[in-house]
Amino acid sequence: MSTGTSSALNSEQDLASIPMAGGGLSRLAIARLKSAGVEVAPLLKRAGLTPEAIAEPEERLSVRSQIALLDEAAIALKDDCIGFTLARDFDPREIGLLYYVMASSQTLGDGLKRIARYSKITNEALVFGYQEGNRLVLSLGYSGVSRHSDRHQIEFCMFGVLRVCRMLTGQNLVPQHFSISHYRSEGTSEMARFVGTKVEFGADRDEFTLNVDARELPLIHADSYLNDLLLKYCEAALAGRRDDIARSLGMSKRTLARRLSDEGLNFTEILQQLRRDLAVRYLDDRKLHVSKIAWLLGFHEVSAFTHAFKRWTGKTPREIRTAGVTMTA
Repeated sequence: MSTGTSSALNSEQDLASIPMAGGGLSRLAIARLKSAGVEVAPLLKRAGLTPEAIAEPEERLSVRSQIALLDEAAIALKDDCIGFTLARDFDPREIGLLYYVMASSQTLGDGLKRIARYSKITNEALVFGYQEGNRLVLSLGYSGVSRHSDRHQIEFCMFGVLRVCRMLTGQNLVPQHFSISHYRSEGTSEMARFVGTKVEFGADRDEFTLNVDARELPLIHADSYLNDLLLKYCEAALAGRRDDIARSLGMSKRTLARRLSDEGLNFTEILQQLRRDLAVRYLDDRKLHVSKIAWLLGFHEVSAFTHAFKRWTGKTPREIRTAGVTMTA
């Protein structure tokens, strides 16, 4: 095998094995750094990221780079609990799709089941577990990234999920047990106050448990119409993931990546085409406001959706509706 061919195959293997994320957590960290007056360009460079990638809301980022950026942010801000700090302070709507699919569910149990099924859409490395028994067990694991390489992302997710559960139920839910597998010797008392019980570090698992009755708690933003639309989008997004596509076509991820490359395509382009097609389909439904469509497609701002749609079609969403244009999805 020639050196060029070998390098190409290695690149395909590397590409197929890199877990990607929506990058919302990275952008939260960058906002915090900028508000503190920290120069972010050197930190981004050391984490393997670019200002252009951060500035584009729909640009997906490597999970490994996100973990590295959080490490850099913790040092620059002198905040060794940056994941916890962000989880305590952020606006949950900034999560995007996962927040809305959970918030629009009828009960807490329904919402958590949605997170367990769809978390990989926004972060391919995270494995969110939901188990019902004598209690509700909510767990986090990693796929494609070594657990020991991270502290801040896992803490953001653990504390962030608990905070969202409280906000959506209007209840000060206190876990029966809260454990994190990495070790900490400082900053744990503030975390314990937030949780309402001891946070066990150096545990076997990253998980927390709630009383089983919590699954029946109604969510204050329940919206069955919106939830149905979001579920359709999430299922379509799952169907577009490279693992599922490769499996359905009876080939490995490496082979699929190579064949896409032969056709001048890549996964990002395919996923963008999926979003474009869904946007066109949703715009045909006059009952859906443009802002809600932006949410459905995972955009934090209507302006970002409008910019992306114009790039895809040459027209803005409102121009399409005003002109009564029917586009082929």
